[in-house]
Amino acid sequence: MATVHSISRRDIHQQVTDTIIQQLQDGTVPWLQPWQDGRPFDPLSPGTYKIPQNFTTGNKYRGINILLLWHSSILNGFPMTEWASYKQWQDKKEQVKGGEKGTMIVYYDTFEKEVEGELEKIPFIKASHVFNRSQLSSYRPGEQPSIQIVRSEFERIKHVEEFVANTQAIVQHKEPEAYYSRTLDLINMPERDLFIDTETRSAKEAYYGTLLHELTHWSGSPKRLNRTKGKRFGDDKYAAEELVAELGAAFLCAELEITPTIRGDHASYIESWLKVLKDDKQLIFTAASEASKAVEYMQGLQPQPSMRA
Repeated sequence: MATVHSISRRDIHQQVTDTIIQQLQDGTVPWLQPWQDGRPFDPLSPGTYKIPQNFTTGNKYRGINILLLWHSSILNGFPMTEWASYKQWQDKKEQVKGGEKGTMIVYYDTFEKEVEGELEKIPFIKASHVFNRSQLSSYRPGEQPSIQIVRSEFERIKHVEEFVANTQAIVQHKEPEAYYSRTLDLINMPERDLFIDTETRSAKEAYYGTLLHELTHWSGSPKRLNRTKGKRFGDDKYAAEELVAELGAAFLCAELEITPTIRGDHASYIESWLKVLKDDKQLIFTAASEASKAVEYMQGLQPQPSMRA
């Protein structure tokens, strides 16, 4: 049965960071691997990650827990996106198969401590374990998620177009490079016909995956979420903001059902992230949290159900 572990903040940060580092060293980028829900894992199969969710509450996981559950799905070949603790599955009359191991997730809690005569809430990090639906005795191979909507590429791309338009971000196509200008508060994108099809995603998905990266940068403007960005390439804050944009784009791609873009300079790309993660064991936590905040901010700019005709 899974238990809650009160590991020290330092231990959990290092353990989780080491998990991400190991995957990068194995040649896999945990926030860019193509994924197709409801099917056996195939790294060359077109499709996208799905945001994992808790089966009993229906809540989607956030921040670093998304990466931890994606990593576990790749490592173990889990085809489902539904997770729950041992007890939560039991409460639903479900039984985890004997010998199955849980996947660690983390969350923050607080305890009260007297500081200079006043009680203060001190945050600390905890770890617990959850199990994938495919680890249950009742699971049968080929079983589909309880909620599954299949959309054509046209429908998915139209949805992304609407999502970007609803943010009211300014997007121009004047230069053959992708960037967000904090000074001008606008996104520049290469023309769509400069993107090409690959085995894992279409040219259109490559374009929109890149656009969502820049849109995540856009969300960090001082007039929005006010994230700090470094002044030059190689700066620690620059690297942190780039990681936020990478994760934000991956999370948005999962939400909008398009394949995230994989960099052409894959080896040097992986090497750059290995360096910054080894230098700062808390970076992946902070970046994943900020990425989730960025996604939620942009989702908040979308028309709410009650406002739609």
